[in-house]
Amino acid sequence: MAWRNLWRNRLRTILAALGIVIGVIAIAGLGITGSALRYGTAQQFSDITNQATVMPGEDAEQRYLTESQVQSIRGVASNATVIPVKQGRVTISSHTGESYASVDQVTKPRELYSAHKGTIPQPFRTGVLINNETAAYLNVTIGDLIIVGDQSYKVRAIISDGGIGYRDSRVVVSPPALSKQGYSSVMIIAEDGDAAQYLANATKDHFNTEGEVVRTSSYGGLNQRVGSLFSTLNLVLLGIGSISLVVAGVSILNVMLMSTIERRSEIGVLRAVGVRRKDVLRMILAEATLLGVIGGAVGAVLSAGIGALLYDTLYSDPLLVFRWASARYLIVGFCFGAFASVLSGIYPAWKAANKRPVEAIRS
Repeated sequence: MAWRNLWRNRLRTILAALGIVIGVIAIAGLGITGSALRYGTAQQFSDITNQATVMPGEDAEQRYLTESQVQSIRGVASNATVIPVKQGRVTISSHTGESYASVDQVTKPRELYSAHKGTIPQPFRTGVLINNETAAYLNVTIGDLIIVGDQSYKVRAIISDGGIGYRDSRVVVSPPALSKQGYSSVMIIAEDGDAAQYLANATKDHFNTEGEVVRTSSYGGLNQRVGSLFSTLNLVLLGIGSISLVVAGVSILNVMLMSTIERRSEIGVLRAVGVRRKDVLRMILAEATLLGVIGGAVGAVLSAGIGALLYDTLYSDPLLVFRWASARYLIVGFCFGAFASVLSGIYPAWKAANKRPVEAIRS
């Protein structure tokens, strides 16, 4: 009966359901958009949030880290990758030019740098990595020889400008290019941001018992701060989207009231032949529920399609829309739409169920 009553006035029913569809798309679509932005930001920061840097502190006896200190750091961070780094500035030259550049000496550059062209060897026993700017200035490419200091090296790869841990580095060489004593810093590559932050704190606790022997830095808390920012943004977006559902709820309230007014005589006859109040109440609520469920389902499907298109455009993977971080907004939108519809049908249902049969028939 509820479905038949809705289908009597198809246009009004379709317009009311369309309000729910728009409201669900507003909530789910904005939620998925916020989730997609958060996912992209997390991916961009994923290469640095799991890193911690250890450097000499203010109270250190020397301005570098010794081999024994590096071994102690390896003991503290036994479950992570520990990479000691020497830094310096030396002259680099090729057959066409010469430059004075920042140089990193590392044994595991693949953990710190990404190759723009070529492949970074692992282990890195001999060779040099240079960034795009330096390669263009020296007019060299992969396989060419360049001179770093007073030694010649073959170019193994062109790295992305800067690198992850040291953004001003132009050249990365294998040992023993730099003769300076000790290490400028030590990089700790952990499983995730939380682990990196924990190891940074553990390293400080291990060394700094009597002053600041070492200092550490970590971006481990960055993901949490970014997550908190996007959670707040999503709440604001959901609040904006919920306005559409409030408008849709008012529309459904109007539809239900108009429907009960038009069917006063019919409802009066039903009550006169023995139909109970709760049955009338259930019928009107069933109509409102049908509007909410149908509108919510259509809205959720369209929202999933919009989300898939967004993920495909941004990350070339439309199936990311079904990650829980995004898919939950489809469920929230659907439930919100159904709830708003049922809530809007309560007053018309109560009014119709409590109308005296004689008065309903006379009207």
